[in-house]
Amino acid sequence: MAASSKGTALVTGASSGIGAAYAGRLARRGHDVILVARDRERLELLARRIGDETGREAAVLAADLSDPGDLAEVERVLRDDPAITLLVNNAGVGATAPLLESDVGDMSRMIALNVAALMRLTFAAAPAFVARGSGTIINIASIVAVAPETLNGVYGGTKAFVLAFSRSLRHELADKGVRVQVVLPGATATDFWSVAGSSVERLPREIVMPAGDMVDAALAGLDQGEFATVPSLPDPADWDAYEAARRALLPGLSRATPASRYGITPGASRPVAAGAAEAE
Repeated sequence: MAASSKGTALVTGASSGIGAAYAGRLARRGHDVILVARDRERLELLARRIGDETGREAAVLAADLSDPGDLAEVERVLRDDPAITLLVNNAGVGATAPLLESDVGDMSRMIALNVAALMRLTFAAAPAFVARGSGTIINIASIVAVAPETLNGVYGGTKAFVLAFSRSLRHELADKGVRVQVVLPGATATDFWSVAGSSVERLPREIVMPAGDMVDAALAGLDQGEFATVPSLPDPADWDAYEAARRALLPGLSRATPASRYGITPGASRPVAAGAAEAE
């Protein structure tokens, strides 16, 4: 690893699209990179190109994160490699079909990759980052995290998990030197759409962002200290208002008595004693 390196960035789903763009951009920023995806041949081509264009070291780790053995190997690398300073949790799969037209097995596999694998990789990296007092975790969510009606509801649910998990991580790690960013892309020009059962060509061109532009905006958001980055959102005050409204709910979410609008007298309903018979 060259002396000027900013450490190693491990990027999942790195063989194409958003993951490949992250790998290239991070290498240009001075990171060595570890490229993780299933397709070894595509990873090796990308690794050679990154090495030639940036002079950084680009290692290949071919792994199917839905396979427990492969996932365990990536976890081991994150735990044991002290050079890793940045994790990009980008690997995932989507769906565009309505829930009632979807295959439950496919939905379960999506949850395993989008939720369980991301969680396990984060759990592998975070303790090492905390022990060193530095590190960055970037989790790729989606705008469907806050707009689940837009696409398949299970997909939206997995991305809502990524947003909620990232919020919790940020809260827990704020005083430990570890940065957490969650990125919520809108429609992005990648092979996501064909894999998900749709076609990006069917979308209005004005809502589809090139993957490189999306990643550039996300990294600019990271530089600016953003926790949540929505690359296409014109006014960040809109997200701030959303967050303020969410926080305003918190004091009323858990109280000892029902809200008055339900017309319930507190304590009026008493539980039936164990074993007591109800009157006929």
